[in-house]
Amino acid sequence: MVSYLTMLSSPSYLLFWFALIWAVIWKGFALWHSARNLQKKWFIVLLVVNTLGVLEIAYLFLFRKDRFKKDILGRKIKKKK
Repeated sequence: MVSYLTMLSSPSYLLFWFALIWAVIWKGFALWHSARNLQKKWFIVLLVVNTLGVLEIAYLFLFRKDRFKKDILGRKIKKKK
């Protein structure tokens, strides 16, 4: 039987938690924007498909309706003079 201390100190355990947190953050931003933009198909795909943030990042920077009006935090983008 593997001891918990050995498991907690393993690099793969830390990598797992890093990947989980990374994916949840990007998924949250993408789901929030797709819901605000009333993009139901994107919302369902982003909710069901897990790609460690790759699909979510692509949606936020390439396919989102308001990508030229707002940043990923939802703030209005100021036009440069």
